[in-house]
Amino acid sequence: MSLQSVKEHLQKFNRDQDILEFEQSSATVEQAAIALNVIPARIAKTLSFKDKDGNAFLVVAAGDAKIDNKKFKSTFGVKAKMLSAEEVEHFTGHVIGGVCPFGLAHDLDVYLDVSLKRFTTVFPACGSINSAIELTCDELFEYSNAKEWVDVGKDWNETLTDISEFAATNEL
Repeated sequence: MSLQSVKEHLQKFNRDQDILEFEQSSATVEQAAIALNVIPARIAKTLSFKDKDGNAFLVVAAGDAKIDNKKFKSTFGVKAKMLSAEEVEHFTGHVIGGVCPFGLAHDLDVYLDVSLKRFTTVFPACGSINSAIELTCDELFEYSNAKEWVDVGKDWNETLTDISEFAATNEL
C-alpha cells in the first residue's frame, strides 16, 4: 500500500510514472546507490524524529550526512530522538528502507538538509524497499511540501558530487 500511496501523491505532479522499481533491495543508502549506479551521497535518506511534544517530523538528508546533535538541538529545540520502526510505519505509512516524504499516513512536517543542495538531482525512496525517483532539489522541496531547508548534518563531503570521483577513492 505504501508504494501505492506514493504513486497517488506523485500523480498530482504528473511524476508517478517516473518511479523506478528494482529487482534488488534499495533499502539502505548503499543498496540504493548500487541499484541506481550513483554515489551514496545522492541518495536522499528520510530520517524520522520526535519533537518535544512527541510529534513526528522528517528530515531528508544526503546519503553521506550524519545528524549533528548540536545543530539539531539548536534548530529544533530538542535532542535528536529517532522514532522506532513501529512508530515510523505508523506515522509515515512506510516501512524502514522505503521511508520518504511522499504519500504519508499522517500530515508531518518535512525539512530538507542543505547537504542535498550540492547535487543537481537526488534519489529519495518511494515507499517500498525497492523503489526510488530522481528529483531536483526544488522538486523534492515542492513534492514533499517541505517547511524549510535546515543545516543539521555533518561529515558530508562538499566536493564529492559524481560517481567517477567516488570510484577513484572507493572500491566499486
